[in-house]
Amino acid sequence: MILENPTTTILAFLAVIVLLFWLIAKAKWHVFLALLVPILLFALVPGVNMTEFIDAFATGFGNTVQSIAVVIVLGSLIAEVLKNTGGIEKITQTMVSLVGKKRMPLALTFAGFIIGIAIFSDVGYVILNPLVHGAAIAAGVNMSVMATGLVGAMQLTHAMVPPTPGPLAACAVMGADIGKVILYGSIITFFGSIAGWGYAQIVGPRVVSPPSKEFLGESFIEKGMKLPSTPKAYAPIFVPLILIAGQSVADNVLPEGNFIRTMMEYLGWPVVALLIGVILSYLLVHEDQKKKFTSNWVEDALRTSAMIIVVTGLGGSLSQILKGTPAVDTIANAVAQSGVPAIFLPFVLGVVGNLITGSTTVGVITAASLTAPMLVSLGISPEAGMLAGAAGSIIIKYVNSSYFWVCTSLSRMELKSALISYGGVTLVNGCASMAVVYVLWAMGII
Repeated sequence: MILENPTTTILAFLAVIVLLFWLIAKAKWHVFLALLVPILLFALVPGVNMTEFIDAFATGFGNTVQSIAVVIVLGSLIAEVLKNTGGIEKITQTMVSLVGKKRMPLALTFAGFIIGIAIFSDVGYVILNPLVHGAAIAAGVNMSVMATGLVGAMQLTHAMVPPTPGPLAACAVMGADIGKVILYGSIITFFGSIAGWGYAQIVGPRVVSPPSKEFLGESFIEKGMKLPSTPKAYAPIFVPLILIAGQSVADNVLPEGNFIRTMMEYLGWPVVALLIGVILSYLLVHEDQKKKFTSNWVEDALRTSAMIIVVTGLGGSLSQILKGTPAVDTIANAVAQSGVPAIFLPFVLGVVGNLITGSTTVGVITAASLTAPMLVSLGISPEAGMLAGAAGSIIIKYVNSSYFWVCTSLSRMELKSALISYGGVTLVNGCASMAVVYVLWAMGII
């Protein structure tokens, strides 16, 4: 045991959480230092076995990073390609063709649902913003109606469906099956996205948020740039997802030693599946962009990935340290005695993490790090715990969120309108998704 006294453990545990959130929200520290310092200070609590603490820190960090580092870099590289080659706009264009121009808000919601799986939400909105303004002007509606479903859906799948960094990191910390999370996360976020679109249709017309002509002519399409074909645009996203999810299915339905199961174990290994996605994304690259792909875009992907990887590693360290204390059983017993379903603990932790830090990724990783040691005691699966925490991590996007400000400034909304539109839709998205998580958990599916 790292620390044996239950009372001391709980007090130290609470102090770590309070200090973590204070350093991020008030002191404005980078999340890496804000997480590292409280963890190291935990070692100074009276009664801590220093040898066990150091071993737990190293084990937790190493085991977590080794499982996700390469995958996060590969996923970030796919995102770079989609961003720079018009792949994002092509996906949006196909959604418009599917549901019709008269249902543009729904088309954009579906586009956000897919795009959020592949790239960071703020990047997705920056790319699509000119299209959103143009669509709002053409349809004669305001930005709240046109953009709110997109903003919510993009954030939702970004938080809950790998291989975006947040959910991928949470899966690593929780020990969740990535294939199962992709399958169930896609179902959950689909219903959550539809709920967000419904919210936009009801509330949007009452919000003052006129579109702007200043962004017209800035999209790939309006600039006359050639977009990739539909199969090329979708392949880097869906082929890896199908392979990873297929590996989980094969493990459950095929006997051990079966040739197909053996092949899927390799092809569905996230490292291989995402590498195949990178290879497929290369088909989108224009001739004059190939040098950027092999140098600039790879370096950009590495820079984007670095922070997520080390923060996730620290989350794994915190989780491993907590496993060696009585805090796990004490908190689990308190939840059991309260009568509240255990599945709501990671959800609440995700909500708190996001509300205080403003970061969905930090919210997801924090909920995973704190819940992982308690999974057995709480009686919930890693997949259920991860998805519940992720659902909470998008509630609510407001002024301390960089994503909120990107969407607010580019959509040219006043603060009050943005709080109603974007803060409101993320609340609806998160609650609706958690409702689906609870149903699947109560039914024993996850």
